[in-house]
Amino acid sequence: MCILCGEFVTQIHWTEKHAEDKARASIDAGAKDENRRNRRRERVRRAAVTNEVLRHYGLKVSDWSGTRYVLRDGKGRSELVQDLGSLWPVAQKLAGRPLDPLDPALQAALREASNGG
Repeated sequence: MCILCGEFVTQIHWTEKHAEDKARASIDAGAKDENRRNRRRERVRRAAVTNEVLRHYGLKVSDWSGTRYVLRDGKGRSELVQDLGSLWPVAQKLAGRPLDPLDPALQAALREASNGG
């Protein structure tokens, strides 16, 4: 999706819903600022967890201004994605192969990483 089309997408992905609801419910400016910071922290944390899987495929995702994610490969290609739900088809395209969460090699790499290897 191009950046212009992405600007017209207003539906909040379920991974962002909780933080968005808290931010909208805040009345005072201080609470809104704190919720905004928490939302950004949560997005960075989700990107870090997602990167544990993407690393196996030579990809990396990062938060882009708290509104989108940038997905990159090792060849310098990048794609802007709206949310984590739309990330996976784009990741498959950049990786040039299916991303299988049940892939034994991926599972082994994730186990090794969690054991400090």
